[in-house]
Amino acid sequence: MASPFQFNSDNPFGSIFGFSMGGMGGPGGGYPGGQRPRSPRRPRRFVVRNPVARVLVNLLVTLVFGLGYFYVELPAINLQAREFYLFVFLLCAVYCVCAVFTSGFEGGDARGYFTFVKKQCTVPFWLCAALVVVALAGSLLSWEVIRAGSYARLLTVQSGDFASEVEEIRYDQIPMLDADSAQRLGSRKLGELADMVSQFEILPTYTQINYQGRPVRVTSLAYGDIVKWFTNRSDGLPAYLIIDMVTQEAEVVRLEEGMKYTPAEHFGRNLYRHLRFQYPTMIFATPVFEIDEEGTPYWVCSRMVRTIGLFGGTDVAGAVLVNAVTGESTYYDVADVPSWVDRVYASDLIMEQYDYYGLYQNGFLNSLFGQRDVTQTTEGYNYIAIDDDVYMYTGVTSVTSDQSNIGFLLSNQRTKETFFYPVAGATEASAQASAQSQVQQMRYVATFPLLLNIADQPTYFMSLKGDDGLVKMYAMVNVQQYQIVETGQTVADCEANYRHALAENGLIDTGAAEVPDVERAEASGTLAEIRTAVMDGNSYYFLRLEGEDVFYTVSAAENPIAVILNVGDAVSIAYTPGEEGSILTGVSVERLTVSTSPALPAEQPSAGEAVPGGEAPDGEETDTQQETAQPAATPAA
Repeated sequence: MASPFQFNSDNPFGSIFGFSMGGMGGPGGGYPGGQRPRSPRRPRRFVVRNPVARVLVNLLVTLVFGLGYFYVELPAINLQAREFYLFVFLLCAVYCVCAVFTSGFEGGDARGYFTFVKKQCTVPFWLCAALVVVALAGSLLSWEVIRAGSYARLLTVQSGDFASEVEEIRYDQIPMLDADSAQRLGSRKLGELADMVSQFEILPTYTQINYQGRPVRVTSLAYGDIVKWFTNRSDGLPAYLIIDMVTQEAEVVRLEEGMKYTPAEHFGRNLYRHLRFQYPTMIFATPVFEIDEEGTPYWVCSRMVRTIGLFGGTDVAGAVLVNAVTGESTYYDVADVPSWVDRVYASDLIMEQYDYYGLYQNGFLNSLFGQRDVTQTTEGYNYIAIDDDVYMYTGVTSVTSDQSNIGFLLSNQRTKETFFYPVAGATEASAQASAQSQVQQMRYVATFPLLLNIADQPTYFMSLKGDDGLVKMYAMVNVQQYQIVETGQTVADCEANYRHALAENGLIDTGAAEVPDVERAEASGTLAEIRTAVMDGNSYYFLRLEGEDVFYTVSAAENPIAVILNVGDAVSIAYTPGEEGSILTGVSVERLTVSTSPALPAEQPSAGEAVPGGEAPDGEETDTQQETAQPAATPAA
């Protein structure tokens, strides 16, 4: 009879607790054959059982995602657009993820995923693979190493003679403002309009154009924020700004019907979305704001193409002109763009193409070794008006030197006609430093130079700005001999000083030292009001004739007779024509008859006293404004 306390030596606890040690890792594990049986694999549970329905559901989800992404990101449907590849890859990824859910796929190792994609997502898989191959092949064909010659031929450069081909322009047509000064004047002008300043702001992208024969900068307004867009969108943007670069007058042009198609809009009226929906395959540069000769606002949208491989050799094939008010769009090939358009080719694009030309014209290896005749553009550019077109100017220097220019480029921004003028001389930065050294005690800052022809001498012209950002003086620096520097309170004074300096240095003869006569207009009448102001140590007289609202400003140093003029005198004033605004630049004044009622001498105000309209000649603003007009003298009792 067995004892109830008898132990099994192999499993002393099994007889007591009723389990086998095999289940705890003992030999055989307690399972038949010594192996734990695998759980039977559950059959895949398809969320959508019908294969055709699964594909349709996947396509529908992908389509919804694609439409949403296209509406927000606006990719061009074009193999030359890099964003197109990202768009297609995202669509394929969305389709595959959707297929995972609709097929009931529950995962596995990498091989399992690959097999699943191969079976359920064959088309997206091969589409992505094909696009990768196309992109790699396109990049290889765009490689500068094997296509250097094609890059060098992007820009056709003609050699020219500066003195004979670049005409002298009158000083009253010289653009005196840079972009920063234009922005300051525009902001101040908008600040004067109470009904606009609280609702709108100014787009900072001023475009320099020729408008009715004058160099101006123009820009559009924008909504202050999303709430102000919502309250004003029905009427659109009510105005745009024009900054005259000669007179430095800022004008807000109000429109009968507001602009409804701008980058500041949202949804369907947003300019980028408006363009993409009409031209889904075109690649566009940043739209540029311009106005035609009648003042109608347009957006000039240059169409970009890649001419080397798939991604290299960026160039312009045409432009879409979008009416900012109505949204009407018209496409023009680059040769057919209307002549009033001034900006089709961006300055950065022209400089990039010239850099390719200067780098690779003697082959790719020469750009690395030897570097014979390898040139590049200098940093910075400016604009000049020639024959009603706007030309971009930039210097050209050798890659082995950054202290001097070997010449400069003038490129038409509408046609891309480009000329190289071989004139060795100072870089723009050196010219700026020379001009600033002339007035270093005043700490004025020179703007980026503008290239002018003064007495057949290539000349850098710069405005000198004070700490307030306003133009205080002007400077001219000879390109070839940049130690010849002259300044002046006005452009006329600056040019006269510069011409005399050229004559003294033997660069021109004495006869060419005098400033050529400029076109003048005359206004005659009886003096109704006289005001005076002292600016930068010079006395100026502001004369208003009876029946007129404008003032003519004359310098007392150049016209001493202005000091003894009285209200009631009959005078003849010569002034510069073509200017607009409340103050016109007078050249000379002549007294015709003396007033029968003698007047007391005009009281000379202190320096900085306000003048009519609060603005001084050449864009200098005084510290205060007079609210009411006071005559400079009253008849004696």
